Amino acid sequence: MTVQTPLKYHLQRHSTEIMVAVLLAVLYIPLILYWYDGWLNKSISLEHEYYSHGVIGLPFAAYIVWEKRHQWQKLPDCFNPFGAVLLGLAAVFYLSGVPDLVNLSLPIILSGLCFGLKGVRGMKLFSIPWFLVLLATPTDIPYLIAPFSYPLQSFIAGTAGFILTQWGFDVNVQEIFIYVGGRIVEVAPHCAGFKMLFTTLYVALMLLYWTGAFKSRKTVVVFLFCGVIISVITNILRNTFLTLFHGQGYDDLFHWLHEGWGGDMVSAFMLLALVPTLIALEKLRDALSGTGTTESI
Repeated sequence: MTVQTPLKYHLQRHSTEIMVAVLLAVLYIPLILYWYDGWLNKSISLEHEYYSHGVIGLPFAAYIVWEKRHQWQKLPDCFNPFGAVLLGLAAVFYLSGVPDLVNLSLPIILSGLCFGLKGVRGMKLFSIPWFLVLLATPTDIPYLIAPFSYPLQSFIAGTAGFILTQWGFDVNVQEIFIYVGGRIVEVAPHCAGFKMLFTTLYVALMLLYWTGAFKSRKTVVVFLFCGVIISVITNILRNTFLTLFHGQGYDDLFHWLHEGWGGDMVSAFMLLALVPTLIALEKLRDALSGTGTTESI
């Protein structure tokens, strides 16, 4: 009688998953490393920097998959033809050489594997980590929505100008241009705060899953709305101080807040503000329910 070692047993039992993992690693680890290099060193296009939340989002998605691995293994094998379609589409995108399509091939191939191996139930099980991967996949969507950011640019310019006026500065606002101290500051499309907004909503989704609060629709809606408000207010204050520094000739402070670690610090405080906000919403919901327990709505 042949006695199998635990390692050999697990390798045979999970041979399909291991082969899939190796294939994905060979195909996509170089691509993901390229993303990380761009996000961390800002050596990637400005539009792709909008997805820098993937720095924490992709590991979190991997953690969720690892956490649910036993549930995945318990699901019966169930081939769904839609999985074959998605895998074929992912192959076409990957081999196209077009950056956006190559990037999108990752979430497509992941969904194709879920449908192909475990069917709809497999895709449903990994829907959250898949969604996190999709939202962290760099595309040119920020470039496409930039032309529609003008109302937000104008609102931020007007609000920043109003705040500086209340602080006693001579400010003149014309559409998206702020005149202060003999200098002109433009609230450009990339200064409208879409990157901060994307990051805020992404981290908010992570917190909702981590705390289990996503089971309540009301909590999800209210928390995401609060996230939008926090992001907009933070961006208004950031643009206000950028205008102040530039208008008063504090160029070092301007660059520190605009392109240096000062901007990263502001983003960090903005994201940290989400934690007490969610805690307060959970306490409020428990108080209103009168039970002190979490309920699904």
